[in-house]
Amino acid sequence: MKSKLRWVIIGMIAVATVINYIDRNALAVMWPEIAPEIGATKEDYAALVTVFMVFYAIGQFAFGKLFDAIGVRLGFAFSIAAWSISIALHAFASSVTSFAIFRAMLGVSEAGAWPGAVKANAEWFPPAERAFAQGIFNAGASVGAIISAPLIALLYLTLGWKGTFILIGVLGFLWILPWLILYRAGSTPQPMADAAARVLNNPAAPAQATETPAFPAYVPNVRQLLGHRQSWGVILSRFFLDPIWWLFVSWLPIYLAQTFNFDIKQIGLFAWVPFVGAALGSLIGGWLSGWLIKSGRGVDMARKLAITLGGVIMTPCLVAAPLMTDPTGAVLVIAGVLFGFQVAIGNIQTIPGDLFDGRSVGSLAGVGGMAAVAGTLITTWL
Repeated sequence: MKSKLRWVIIGMIAVATVINYIDRNALAVMWPEIAPEIGATKEDYAALVTVFMVFYAIGQFAFGKLFDAIGVRLGFAFSIAAWSISIALHAFASSVTSFAIFRAMLGVSEAGAWPGAVKANAEWFPPAERAFAQGIFNAGASVGAIISAPLIALLYLTLGWKGTFILIGVLGFLWILPWLILYRAGSTPQPMADAAARVLNNPAAPAQATETPAFPAYVPNVRQLLGHRQSWGVILSRFFLDPIWWLFVSWLPIYLAQTFNFDIKQIGLFAWVPFVGAALGSLIGGWLSGWLIKSGRGVDMARKLAITLGGVIMTPCLVAAPLMTDPTGAVLVIAGVLFGFQVAIGNIQTIPGDLFDGRSVGSLAGVGGMAAVAGTLITTWL
């Protein structure tokens, strides 16, 4: 039962991530119409992205600690309830200032999804399955981005921007009840990760699950986590790579509007394409490292090979992206960027669970998320 349940749980978390991305992308898709109504500029939009990201960083750290304290079940319920209320409140915004307040609320609350998913993954999955499980979760983000542009465009044309914000706020509450029932029915997760296979102690260890740790669990606090170079490998990877994802999540609709004079309907027709590449990268990157582990590679080497492949795919596509002169070529090249990004980032996000006991995983994932936001803020203003 537990073997099947863990896949249902990661599927539920992926659905939550779809909702997460529908909510956060709604403003970008509708901004070309909202901006003239409230007298806002491109610089105002950059300021709103900054506000969201600053509070998203705070939320990453806060929710990382919260998930370690109260667990995945209650942590997710609290996070999604808070962000659903926050996005619905956007309907009552009438100025850049009021939008900034609601974006701050949304940023803090939406941040909980990532440390929560990493913690759930570490608790329920052995190392050989962990990157694929993370890939399913990350694919939820990509599916959310795929769905959000056409869905928000359709809702906007039907309900206007205020009605759209209220309706998508309802989605999160529809998710909470089955989540609470499911997790209550599932009792406690199995200690799936073999302590002897943790990369911190044995990079080449085979990835076999067991319920009997080979040595007492090491549960470091945040200060102790930062004393390990492996932790800094995760943190710096997030700092340098995550801005690539956020560049396109935050600015792709604006780019299509300003470069190719797209309206909301045209944005809905094009903006989903790059995230198909992202969804495929999430699943393939997770499958690849799992296959390497099952083929006899150590956990450490399997993760590094997958991350390197993602970088090799990403780099030429990033170079080619600004050279595109038509929207079809642009979105296809950007799809290549996001494919490579997800191959890499899904494996990076599994590393906290490879390194440390589940009771510390949320904290390291939260610190890594803060580093990701710091890098994103720099690129936003560049």
